[in-house]
Amino acid sequence: MTVPVRRAWDRLAGRIEAGTPATRDRGADALRALAIFGVMAGHWLVTAWVVDDLGHLRVTSPLSAMPGLVPLSWVLQTLAVFFFVGGYAAARSLGREPGGAWVRPRLRRLLVPAGPLLAVWAGLLVLLAAAGVPPGSLRSLAVPALGPLWFLGVYGLLTAVTPLLVRVPPVHAAVAAVVLVLVTDVIRFGLGGPAWPAWTNVLAGWLVPYALGLARGAGDAPRLGGGWGAAAMLAGGAAGTVILVTGFGYPASMVGVTGARVSNLSPPTLAAVCFGIAQVGLVMLLHRPLTSLMRRPRVWAAAVLVNLSAMTVFLWHQTALAVVLLAALPSGPAVPGLLGAPDSPVWLLERVSWLPLPAVLVALLCALPPHRDRRARHQRTTSASGMGGAGQDGMFGAH
Repeated sequence: MTVPVRRAWDRLAGRIEAGTPATRDRGADALRALAIFGVMAGHWLVTAWVVDDLGHLRVTSPLSAMPGLVPLSWVLQTLAVFFFVGGYAAARSLGREPGGAWVRPRLRRLLVPAGPLLAVWAGLLVLLAAAGVPPGSLRSLAVPALGPLWFLGVYGLLTAVTPLLVRVPPVHAAVAAVVLVLVTDVIRFGLGGPAWPAWTNVLAGWLVPYALGLARGAGDAPRLGGGWGAAAMLAGGAAGTVILVTGFGYPASMVGVTGARVSNLSPPTLAAVCFGIAQVGLVMLLHRPLTSLMRRPRVWAAAVLVNLSAMTVFLWHQTALAVVLLAALPSGPAVPGLLGAPDSPVWLLERVSWLPLPAVLVALLCALPPHRDRRARHQRTTSASGMGGAGQDGMFGAH
């Protein structure tokens, strides 16, 4: 970093530091920033494409050929952290507004940004189809890029029912959700029943960390800074995950693996729920040291900027990778790290070497917000009072 850039960064960091309220939970913002990085890095490392014998694009995963990479999914699958911090922040802000007045703007902030993504992909798919790209290849491009939309749907539903959830002890809601996931898994795996009831787990599975966040935000759970309750969740969730994987045949990967018979995420299984509980315990224990780290103005400024762009990063990071892939397609069917079988550690190194390109595209998108949002984003940056893409009262809300 050159001296002028360092000085400019220091000035920005100083303004953000000066404008940050003393009541700001910096540790929660740090957790949110780490979670968005985990989602982006995880998707970029496990989303792979190959060209089949017919010349069509097909989605695959390095985890299929390299099961030794499965522990990577334990580090980079951070969805439970999103839901937990979102529930925690929602509980802290809900009392300031009536239920409907609290829900409506948050749903708008969640759902409206999906419009441009859908519009871009609708236009892109029409152009590619007109150019002769077969439907299977179009699907292989669009499904990973539009995958983040499922999260917004689930998160939006949980946001909509938050005023109802807080009327009952949120811990009770979490326990009920765990029981529902257990029952559907028993029907599906233990009794050989149909798979469709398990799709209720899409909501129930992510309700668990969200409700734990609500409980923490309402003061009904172990404090976010750690303690025996957090350690118990970490140990119990981890033990449950290990038992389910080793004793009951659940997949070890915490992300979906192309071609696998069962995924822990589609829909969430009891193993994914136990893993999420362990993550909640871990982030509780990490909160205090992260809060201390965020007292450093330069580090805090970086966390603020990441949070400001959280929605953009979350929605567009897979599209950025797809754009890089499309640009590389004319080079042939075996571009190292982008096209070709991801079946060796060399592929992983090759993929990492490509990642600066989608990272630059994402950075450009973050730097060029819509005009109507630019003034608000500037105000939030200088005041640090609403993290734009991830405010203190919701995962993608503002103060």
